[in-house]
Amino acid sequence: MLYQLSRSWAKLELWCSAFLALMITLLILLNVVTRYLGAALFWVDELAIYAMVWMTFFGASAAMHYRTSVSITLLTDAVPPAVKVIIEKLVDLIVFAFAIAVVWFCWRWFSPLELVRAGFDTVAFQGATFNFIYAEPTSTLGLPKYMFWSVMWFFAFGATFHSAVHLLCWPVREAEQ
Repeated sequence: MLYQLSRSWAKLELWCSAFLALMITLLILLNVVTRYLGAALFWVDELAIYAMVWMTFFGASAAMHYRTSVSITLLTDAVPPAVKVIIEKLVDLIVFAFAIAVVWFCWRWFSPLELVRAGFDTVAFQGATFNFIYAEPTSTLGLPKYMFWSVMWFFAFGATFHSAVHLLCWPVREAEQ
């Protein structure tokens, strides 16, 4: 059941990645057309970059579920299957530790409890924490950057969930996937 939930979440992440890839293509096409017409929209470049970043993080999290991340298999190809399973579980443990670290770093970076304590007053939050995450605007869009940086939360929780499922579930045969 956990594996099925992880697979559903990964499919959603891939759908989001595909949508963002389409969005990037359309934004770049819009940029080409507007520059050709002499009326460049500079915010389009920035939005395309943020869309690419979001696409990458969603895709990376989904790749953790499908185990399609770039890897070097020299060692696992040379050992017996029982040892290969142990190595894969060790890798799952390392990936899980990395994912937990990303959650912790997001918690420290966004400081949600401190923001609540400040009554969602970003000026009071900045004065109390010297953390200006909620005050920095994007260069051309004029939107708060934390909105775009929030993809880190999606990645952190997706990576944690996928790696936890891999740790808890023994390798699923390809026929079961």
